[in-house]
Amino acid sequence: MINEKLLNPGSIVVIGGSDDTRKPGGRVLENLIKGNYAGRLYVVNPKADRVQGIRSFHDVKDLPRVDLAILAIAARFTLPAVEVLAREKGVKAFIILSAGFGEESPEGAELEKQIVRVIEENGGALIGPNCIGVITPAYSGVFTTPVPKLDPNGVTLISGSGATAVFIVEAGMPNGLSFAAVYSVGNSAQNGVEDVLAYMDEHFDPENSSKVILLYLEAIHDPLSLLRHASSLVRKGYRIAAVKAGTSVAGSLAASSHTGAMTGSDEAAAALFRKAGIVRCYSREELVTVAGVMSHPLPEGKNFAVITHAGGPAVMLTDTLSEEGLHVPPLTGPAAEALKDKLFPGSSVKNPVDFLATGTAEQLGYIIDACEKDFENIDAMVVIFGSPGLFPVDDVYDLLDQKMKSCRKPIFPVLPSVINVKREIENFIARGRINFPDEVVLGRALGKVLNRPGPFFEEKTIEKKEKVVEDFPEGYLNPFTVHRLLTEAGIPVVKEKVCNSLQEALAFAREMGFPAVMKAVGLVHKSDAGGVITGIASEKEVEESFGKIMQIEGVDSVLLQPMLQGTELFAGVKREPGFGHIVLCGLGGIFIEVLRDYMATLAPLEEEEALYLIRHLKGYKLFRGTRGKPGIDERAFSRILMALARMTEKYPAIAEIDLNPLLAEENRITVVDARIRIEK
Repeated sequence: MINEKLLNPGSIVVIGGSDDTRKPGGRVLENLIKGNYAGRLYVVNPKADRVQGIRSFHDVKDLPRVDLAILAIAARFTLPAVEVLAREKGVKAFIILSAGFGEESPEGAELEKQIVRVIEENGGALIGPNCIGVITPAYSGVFTTPVPKLDPNGVTLISGSGATAVFIVEAGMPNGLSFAAVYSVGNSAQNGVEDVLAYMDEHFDPENSSKVILLYLEAIHDPLSLLRHASSLVRKGYRIAAVKAGTSVAGSLAASSHTGAMTGSDEAAAALFRKAGIVRCYSREELVTVAGVMSHPLPEGKNFAVITHAGGPAVMLTDTLSEEGLHVPPLTGPAAEALKDKLFPGSSVKNPVDFLATGTAEQLGYIIDACEKDFENIDAMVVIFGSPGLFPVDDVYDLLDQKMKSCRKPIFPVLPSVINVKREIENFIARGRINFPDEVVLGRALGKVLNRPGPFFEEKTIEKKEKVVEDFPEGYLNPFTVHRLLTEAGIPVVKEKVCNSLQEALAFAREMGFPAVMKAVGLVHKSDAGGVITGIASEKEVEESFGKIMQIEGVDSVLLQPMLQGTELFAGVKREPGFGHIVLCGLGGIFIEVLRDYMATLAPLEEEEALYLIRHLKGYKLFRGTRGKPGIDERAFSRILMALARMTEKYPAIAEIDLNPLLAEENRITVVDARIRIEK
């Protein structure tokens, strides 16, 4: 649990504080002093009476009562110190910078547990161990540099890695990204990324809370908490971006079905981010660029004016925006002609608007004003303006700053000449502005932010009933039970019959008619073993097919179905430890194996999200009908996905559901092959 003593302590002690600022205990003390910490500051150092001018006690037992203790001592000394601090000195907040705990050995992990136990017994909060510390508006409790000057309107960074937190700060600061707080949670022995996020959600202040959050995670310790609080914060107006490192292939290696092969911890994390409305990034550069976009007002639409004095970057940006589903519409009509008359001959106002290398600040002002007032098909502007280093460009950047203040439509500045006009860019950033040095990186970030889904998650009370599933052993359910569960869920299933004898197969074939499909019962991958025969057109072929399939090892019965036609779809469910159930959809048959075109989310699932998944498949155009072929009923497909999600709520022991294929006609979708696996 995060508490007020951790965020705003009235007194701090550095255990292991030193005059040597090359050591963590020395540097964290220096940062506290330079950061003008306003409370009472103490040091514990057995060899000194004063450290960096601060009173030092030789033993923790000699300390007065303190709110926060920052420990920079060897791991083996931490537990005795914590016991005294928590039980005798009233310390309610701890930051343990030291390494040598759970990240190193089982003994270290046990030491962590003992420390947490002592802290929690005394109502305290812990950050770490094995972290760089915390920066809040009250104090700079880190042993690293740089220490950013905090801005209430900056971003809050929460990182599971201390080094990565430093590198993210280093990547953001030169471009003007500001920070409101930095949390490095290290081993997350008590408080992890999810806990800091929960505190921000539960103590949300619409007037003073920063509105952009960056997350770096190597593990998601409490997925439901992350989903719940991130969704809540996004609904409150926060913008959240995250890097999730440490992908896993264990799920695919152990998979026994299409559903299992496509899901694992990384796919579950991606599904969680989509459901929560978190923008997923894959590098520090991408993360800080997305944060820069999120720190600006966002446009109401997706139409951009690209304004430049250099053609090449404008072309690359236009290409990138188009790839991201954003638009660079042409500027036409009398307003465009009037604008062109104000520019040098040879300028273009088609969009991109190119006002040439000789363009002036005054001309840039004309262009921005026209995009702001005269062109209703423009929602935002990107201004690309660098310099060959021949003359200062202060007037251009001054005007850009003024227009960013006065214009209703957002303006994103791309100032690429970070050497030639370094001074001018630094002055621009000093005004609180953010620079995007690379137009392509900016274009991709704009796409990620403006196309972000969700949030789709809402808290609901779910009545869980396992009685039906509990009647069966672990493993794959028999076809009769699968048919019954799907029918109960409202999922249309093809008429079928398990036949133990040739006479049963012939009788059912006569009843249902031809053509027919015969499948082996009891095989997971029936096609691979020759256990699926299609296009059976007569009783003679029923007899021949029955004989072939019954010769396959492990087969004692067959499943007979009518042979249907339609677009092959796929739907499935996989239970991922910690995350709950993942619901997937995509193109079916062999296409799910070859193309791997699918989307995934976490249960529960409502129609808006189900339709989002369907409409963001690469093959979605096939669902709309192509080359004279009819489309499919996508709402019927969405109802099947929602029904699968409800099945997992009712029967949590379901480990996998694999519906492949479903055959979609214009007005009907029917399951023709299904597997359900139970794992209690």
